[in-house]
Amino acid sequence: MRRPIRRCWPLFLLPTALAFCIGFLYPFLLGLYRSFCEFTSPVDYHWAGFSNYFRAFADEGFRRAFGFTAAYAVVSILIINICAFALAYALTQKLRGSNIFRTVFFMPNLIGGIVLGYIWKLIFDAFLRSASLQPLLTNATYGFWGLVILVAWQQIGYMMIIYIAGLQAIPDDMLEAAKIDGAGRWQTLWHVTIPNVMPSVTICVFLTLTNSFKLFDQNLALTNGSPQIPGTNIYKTEMLALHIFKTNGIGNNWKGVAQAEAVIFFILVAALALLQLRATRTKEVQQ
Repeated sequence: MRRPIRRCWPLFLLPTALAFCIGFLYPFLLGLYRSFCEFTSPVDYHWAGFSNYFRAFADEGFRRAFGFTAAYAVVSILIINICAFALAYALTQKLRGSNIFRTVFFMPNLIGGIVLGYIWKLIFDAFLRSASLQPLLTNATYGFWGLVILVAWQQIGYMMIIYIAGLQAIPDDMLEAAKIDGAGRWQTLWHVTIPNVMPSVTICVFLTLTNSFKLFDQNLALTNGSPQIPGTNIYKTEMLALHIFKTNGIGNNWKGVAQAEAVIFFILVAALALLQLRATRTKEVQQ
């Protein structure tokens, strides 16, 4: 059975490789080339060198969107992972109805980001109105924390499942040995449980980091970048993905700039993800 598979492995690999080239590699390389061009349509373009990148870095809206995205990423990574681990730890302590709670906490992840954005916008506006506070779209602080709450509510359940898998993979004899040695609950948690769950931490931090920087649909539906700084095209709650989308729609002469910003965005997210993977993998314990 293995010999035919070994002889025909290119045949099995070809459909996946073809789909990868058509769906990712070709568009990526084309987009990389177009970032050095000025164009108004997919067929009308000419070489412009690094001018798009200079304009991208000179764009104050792009820099502000980066700062807002970075601040949001730090806060959301901490909140999502701490809450997800706490829930996972609680639901692996042989509590009654733990499977029901796992299902309930995971369900928000099944709802689309656009739908969640509009639903939470109604909730936030109703709450702010009842408290006689400013509407969501007129206050950048409310918009920031609104995004954090929305995405945390959506993603905590998903990360919780990954942490549960990591907690259940810890050998029982290791926990029993810690108990026999007189380690308390907190000592066992810090010196046995967390070190052994670091592979799950690596995965969850990687997912929350990349998702935070790539966030688009929730940002579009909840605030659409509002409020806007008067007299400018700069929005206070606009994240990088939404800013690139809006830059592409400003006018034909900005399409190349938007493509350059997309390339910078890709390099930034890839670099941060690789650094994070390298940092957290060094903390993993080999069982």
